Amino acid sequence: MADLQKSTGDQHGTSEAPSEERGTEPVSKRAKFESSLVRFAREYGWRAYAIPVLAVITIFVVADVVRTPAEEAAEANPAAESTTVADAQEPEESRGPGPDPSRSQPAEIDISKLPEGGPFTEQGNGSYRIVGEPGMSAGQGETLSTTYVIEIENGVDTTTYGGDGAFARMVDATLADPRGWTNDPNFRFEHVAADQNPDMRIQLSSVNTTAELCGADLEMETSCRTTLGGGNIVVLNEARWVRGAAPFEGDLGAYRQYLINHEVGHGIGYADHVPCSEDGALAPIMMQQTLSLNNTELNTISPNEVYADDGNTCRANAWPFPNP
Repeated sequence: MADLQKSTGDQHGTSEAPSEERGTEPVSKRAKFESSLVRFAREYGWRAYAIPVLAVITIFVVADVVRTPAEEAAEANPAAESTTVADAQEPEESRGPGPDPSRSQPAEIDISKLPEGGPFTEQGNGSYRIVGEPGMSAGQGETLSTTYVIEIENGVDTTTYGGDGAFARMVDATLADPRGWTNDPNFRFEHVAADQNPDMRIQLSSVNTTAELCGADLEMETSCRTTLGGGNIVVLNEARWVRGAAPFEGDLGAYRQYLINHEVGHGIGYADHVPCSEDGALAPIMMQQTLSLNNTELNTISPNEVYADDGNTCRANAWPFPNP
């Protein structure tokens, strides 16, 4: 039996004896490994090839998922990463603290000129359109109840400041505010329809029409209350509505509230202007704040007015009763 096994082995082997350098054990292991692959391939068929490929793909997917967003952004835009790092670096020289407001010099403002700002209408056509919705009423009216309508001169384009409706709502809201004239129980206001014979007409007018209705004694844009054309008319100069006035230092909303309250004040009987009573106090609503907050300056502009040459300067104020 041993001779038969040896003979069979000799037929498939080589005629030379195995050398000590190659040995017989590695050949045996390699044969086993190859037969294992054959059996694996025979048992699993095409899956034997697919499984390793899927394993490799899975490794790449997992690696991609665990990457941080910062890594992805850096790969997509390498320059962004370098910019971010540069932005985070401290400047070579520190500028120290910011500007000290106490050392800022006040701007020299020519009160005869309008502040810079948007466009306004030089000349309308003299006729007016009714705007706004009637219905607002405010105040008790123990001694005076005033009905009013709101009008805008035709030719005046209000689109740059919200349209006709925005202007009308501003008037209504100002007259209804508890800091306004209705804080005094003597006064009441009601926005009515034009056919209800209103006591007052509040008009937004172009520059030239305002000059015709108010007079042009001053070389600067002003508003007024007038009876020209019949009735009690409050004329609001569109140039001032758009640009405001220097004493209000760019607070256009507060200036518009002042403009309404001041001119309506004339319309309900406050004919006289009022000076600044104390340096640093809030300005009275009937002070000519459009022109200045300083009594001496106002005395120079209008020597026949009530302003003393005392140097008192008040703070801008939009309301008859600012602390209700």
